[in-house]
Amino acid sequence: MDLLLQAWGGGCYLFNKIFFALAEGRPAASKRTLRCIGWGLYIVGVPAWVIILAGKHNWIAAAIEAGGIPAMFLGLHNAWYGAKASNRTLDRFAATTTYAALLLGVAYSLYEYGGLTTLTQLLEVGVMIGFLIGSYLLARKNIYGWLFFVLMNGSMATRMLLQHKPLLTLQQLVSLGFVLYGFTIALKTSKRS
Repeated sequence: MDLLLQAWGGGCYLFNKIFFALAEGRPAASKRTLRCIGWGLYIVGVPAWVIILAGKHNWIAAAIEAGGIPAMFLGLHNAWYGAKASNRTLDRFAATTTYAALLLGVAYSLYEYGGLTTLTQLLEVGVMIGFLIGSYLLARKNIYGWLFFVLMNGSMATRMLLQHKPLLTLQQLVSLGFVLYGFTIALKTSKRS
């Protein structure tokens, strides 16, 4: 079962990054399609990650994964309808849940551990910040969300390695490559605009 969850969650998140990266620098129609597929895969992968993280008693990370869902739906909405049709209510809800989850997650972690005291806690905070802020910024089509994904993928790869999850470790490292590619293309494209 554990291997199935790793393949499901890791696969969806990996292909999400691949579709996001491939969307950068493409014509509007194909960019829209690739981003919609990417956001859809992101949403579909959440349950597996929550189960994996909760199963290892990583309650903060599991809650953070679930807390990122509004930003994912904002990203799907913006990809489908375009930036001009942005839903202000959904945007505000996504921003509120993103920053509330981040604040509560970090505060609870610091309270539970009496400060920042372990490597796994530091990695968990890195995943939390990278995932929530990166998802929200990319949902708003801000290219610097990619940099937060670098933090997320690097932290999660290290965490999965320490927890003896080789498939998820590899998936995170491959995702990191696509994240760096996506950021590079997005940066080049934004300089041309």
